[in-house]
Amino acid sequence: MRLRALADTEISLSAVGLGCWAMGGEAWGPVDASQAIRTIHAALDGGVNWLDTAPLYGGSDAIIARALRGRAAIIATKVGARLEGRNACSDLSAAHIIADCEASLRRLSVETIDLLQVHWPCERGTPLSESFAALTTLQDAGKIRAIGVCNYGPEALAEIRTIAPVVSLQTPYSLVRRELEGPLRAAASGMSVLVYEALCRGLLTGKYTTPPRFPAHDIRSRDPRFSGVHFEAITRLAVDLGRVGARIGTSAAAVALGWAASRPGVTAVIAGMRTPAQVADNLAAARLLSRHKLWSVVDRIVARHGL
Repeated sequence: MRLRALADTEISLSAVGLGCWAMGGEAWGPVDASQAIRTIHAALDGGVNWLDTAPLYGGSDAIIARALRGRAAIIATKVGARLEGRNACSDLSAAHIIADCEASLRRLSVETIDLLQVHWPCERGTPLSESFAALTTLQDAGKIRAIGVCNYGPEALAEIRTIAPVVSLQTPYSLVRRELEGPLRAAASGMSVLVYEALCRGLLTGKYTTPPRFPAHDIRSRDPRFSGVHFEAITRLAVDLGRVGARIGTSAAAVALGWAASRPGVTAVIAGMRTPAQVADNLAAARLLSRHKLWSVVDRIVARHGL
């Protein structure tokens, strides 16, 4: 597994990180905790050295704490988002940031969080100066090693970088979602970029041949990409990715993840994995990173599909 530096820190991250949202029992259906722990262990054994979680991910923090007894891993979590009834909002007041961080430390059973990321921009009107001063205070106190942000646009990101030593941006990026390639990439220059949804919530794995039906609590039940013309276009692409993967002895998922991890400016991709079998499939992406001719082929396929 290739390691890449987290900007302006002494931390190095594996090119593929383990996303733990689906392990929390929120938004993705029921979880088998023992299987989730085996999945984390399989990922660590395969060379993954960091886990991405968040307070909103349900029980994922407790599973991580159990899985890491006697094991080591870099933990990236998030701060700011809170549930109000069934809806989540971002509260980036200093008081909430500090309380949220302390709660994460307790759930994860750690003394320091390696990378604490703002989950998404504030919806309460808190000035950026207040929010990031609180994060810097936590860093100075040794509660966190590094500060990152998620889901910010280029203008806000540029302003934040004048206020606090933010080292990373987490943002969606995939063969079918390319916003990173515009002004956002320039705004994040010099930072580490951690990308999620590189598999388009599973659509680019090729496992869906007909539109699936999910229970109402599953986030995919409300995702327009899982039906209609969006579904048809993405699954046609996934079929072609599978054909490419078959020629080189790997899967559509590995090709899609490898493409994202190989792109200029991308430090690492976050891949959700729920079983050890998915770990083996997804980590094959790390073996593809230097195959530059492969990415030219994939780019031509994407262009042919008009995506």
